[in-house]
Amino acid sequence: MGRAFEYRKAAKMKRWGTMSKVFPKLGKVITMAAKAGVPDPDMNPRLRTAILTAKAQNMPKHNIEAAIKRALGKDSADIKEMHYEAKGPYGTQFIIDCATDNGTRTVANVKAVLTRNRAEMLTSGSLNFMFSRKSVFTFDKTEDMDIEELELELIDAGLEEIEEDIEPQENADDKAILRIFGEFSAFGDLSKALEEMKIEVTKGEHQYIANTAIELTDEQLEEVDVLIEKLEDDEDVQAVYTNVN
Repeated sequence: MGRAFEYRKAAKMKRWGTMSKVFPKLGKVITMAAKAGVPDPDMNPRLRTAILTAKAQNMPKHNIEAAIKRALGKDSADIKEMHYEAKGPYGTQFIIDCATDNGTRTVANVKAVLTRNRAEMLTSGSLNFMFSRKSVFTFDKTEDMDIEELELELIDAGLEEIEEDIEPQENADDKAILRIFGEFSAFGDLSKALEEMKIEVTKGEHQYIANTAIELTDEQLEEVDVLIEKLEDDEDVQAVYTNVN
């Protein structure tokens, strides 16, 4: 991985250190999940996973409960999921997922960030064949976990791939994690299977995965990471996906 990996690790840590809006963003995910189904996590896999993800980020219990209550309120804001596609310098491509109660504000803010960082918005659907949408779950790898056995247990639930990775920690040693991938439609089955195996998920979501990734130099990575950081800093932006390896 070399210097490029070390740079991206440092850049990621910098972004995590400045993401003061992470709880409101997680709250939006919980509210949308509760609105989309029943507000009971035992009967709503999407909500259950959103809560698990929030807890893994140390979101306080009262914040989680407040987010669910917002979904039940008669005058609650109508939060909609929106996504934008963009191209940037050096052949980079981006899908930007948002959750907003004001689409006009969100698209204006996203366009402004792109323009200031040598990127531009694309027509919706331009990257349909460049990315695939997958169900992705992340959890800590424990010493007693056997990856081959895990694959056998999850394959009937829709597992496509298991990836082992090292996750940087701000104030502790880096830790080993496992990330599993499945088809978009397999989210509920995979979530249920992990619960039955008593595996504590730290993050579960639908992600856009680039079908073909590109490599950049350290200097190019630095420029692209600035763009990603500026996008992530917007309160309506939930996630930024890219074709950068």
